[in-house]
Amino acid sequence: MQGNNSLRLWAGVSAVAIVAVAAAIMAPAAIAEEVKTSKSVEWEDILNDEKTTGDVVHWGMGIRNHRYSELTQVNDSNVKNMKAVWSFSFGDEKQRGQETQALVHDGVIYVTASYSRAFALDAKTGKKLWSYQARLPDDIRPCCDVVNRGGALYKNLFFMGTLDAGMVALDKNTGKVVWKEKFGDHTAGYTMTGAPSIVKDQKTGKVLLIHGSSGDEFGVVGQLFARDPMTGEEIWMRPFVEGHMGRLNGEASSHTGDPKAPSWPNKKDGSKREAWNHGGGAPWQTATFDVKTNTIVVGTGNPAPWNTWYRSGLDGNWKDYDSLYTSGQAYLEPSTGEMVGFFQHTPNDAWDFSGNNPITLFDMKQPDGSVVRAGAHADRNGYFFVTKLDELTKRDGKISKQAGGAFGIYPFVPDISWATGWDLKTGRPMEVAGQRPPPPAEGEKKGESIKVTPNFLGGTNWMPMAYSQETGLFYIPANHWTEDYWTENVTYKKGAAYLGQGFRIKRQFDTHVGALTAIDPATGKIVWTHKEAMPLWAGALVTKGNLVFTGTSDGYVKAFNAKTGEELWKFQTGSGVVSQPVTWEMDGKQYIGISSGYGGAVPLWGGDMADMTKQVSQGGSFWVFGLPKELASAN
Repeated sequence: MQGNNSLRLWAGVSAVAIVAVAAAIMAPAAIAEEVKTSKSVEWEDILNDEKTTGDVVHWGMGIRNHRYSELTQVNDSNVKNMKAVWSFSFGDEKQRGQETQALVHDGVIYVTASYSRAFALDAKTGKKLWSYQARLPDDIRPCCDVVNRGGALYKNLFFMGTLDAGMVALDKNTGKVVWKEKFGDHTAGYTMTGAPSIVKDQKTGKVLLIHGSSGDEFGVVGQLFARDPMTGEEIWMRPFVEGHMGRLNGEASSHTGDPKAPSWPNKKDGSKREAWNHGGGAPWQTATFDVKTNTIVVGTGNPAPWNTWYRSGLDGNWKDYDSLYTSGQAYLEPSTGEMVGFFQHTPNDAWDFSGNNPITLFDMKQPDGSVVRAGAHADRNGYFFVTKLDELTKRDGKISKQAGGAFGIYPFVPDISWATGWDLKTGRPMEVAGQRPPPPAEGEKKGESIKVTPNFLGGTNWMPMAYSQETGLFYIPANHWTEDYWTENVTYKKGAAYLGQGFRIKRQFDTHVGALTAIDPATGKIVWTHKEAMPLWAGALVTKGNLVFTGTSDGYVKAFNAKTGEELWKFQTGSGVVSQPVTWEMDGKQYIGISSGYGGAVPLWGGDMADMTKQVSQGGSFWVFGLPKELASAN
């Protein structure tokens, strides 16, 4: 890919979505085949989701996002005997990437699919109970495929985001629309692909629906929203570009940081700063929640445009501008949406490393036997962050807690080129000179190409890691790859890609790209790595049965020994797997569920990866696995 191919690629991605969406515009919004009334989902069910095994009522299998289960019926000794129980096809031509995580409650599976669709399935048989399909306009702007990563449950409602910048609440028994709210202009690039979450404000006792926006690559200003889950009414909105104004109860509320925005340069003539006005920072992944300190924790997206020089000026003073509050993790007060803490993973991000990957909250054992509360985050920039949760959730009036905010920051992919490590005293990276793509020379349209590792799709990306309360390890779906990177001239145009950089993704090694990686958060030691020829784009699940589950781009669901990384079982689903597995128990039997259907960002971005993934068939289905009856009974 050369010259302006990056912009043409973005246009092509949008065109793919538009063509397939057109056929769905006049489709019925919801079709109920059989009404099956299930119990109401209460806050206590969500709060205890991490500990219960009979259902999965929250994205992340618990508000701390461990993606861990106490179930042991399927274990490292018998998983080799696991079989498919049933599968369900999402149907029709609307396939593309299936990046969802299912929810399971009272015998019903709730799963989303590409093109803002949702299905309720009988957990025993796979029979469709109802389906919903959003009436999408033909001018949506999804940057990275038409995916949906899951929904949320509360009371008798099922919530999901839509590609036209909407949030919809469905009756979980019938699929009928209860309310729908637009939160942004989809023609400008606002959209939603992540799963919403439910939190309970410990101060007020109010239950809130939390969701973010997507669209950094189109120059949106990233926003996080809190709504009344029963009515859809907005309670607050918090932007993540420093100096922009938020809302509280329909009124303008305080700025995010200094209204003069010192981390974004002011033009000398006092005119509007284009980059600041379209600054990115979208919180497009799902928030976690710290009950102890009553704090919402969420990752923020890359600044817009990617081009550092256009965003920060050509005077060489990019070190003066961090582009707050992008590419980091934000800590917010649920009553008001005010920010109480922030840790930036990539200051003044020049590589689209973003910071959205979910933050996992956990209790970390120290060498002296003590236990500390920590947050863990595997970043696209190649580093694994272990942060001080209590330090970052203080209410002391200071927003930026970068200095002293981390226990440790460790590389989890090889040969990182943009930084040599981190200064834990300041909380800042030790950058390598010459790794920021240089600006075009005077009169030129593009800058000199440089090689950067990892590439902008990251050491990891959207796919959630898992944390085992049994082994104390994190399991990161990682990728080992690199890229050629160069700057391009750019001007903001509504609805068009706002990058200012071109790229070509390349292999880093001849032997593999994907690398499922087990890492010790106390030391940063990589305990084991399982390598895959193709990129890994599915999330991880870990169980007390000493198993780690994930999916592969060539269509397999796989199980590994959590302590050693040995591959113990695999099943071919017929299409690439880029979703998130879950497990639950029903009628005394343990099941594993996962969606199959290839897509997402990897096959859309060209280069070596596009050539590699041409062999993968399209698809769209949900699979359920379990042990044969006699083995399940024996366990």
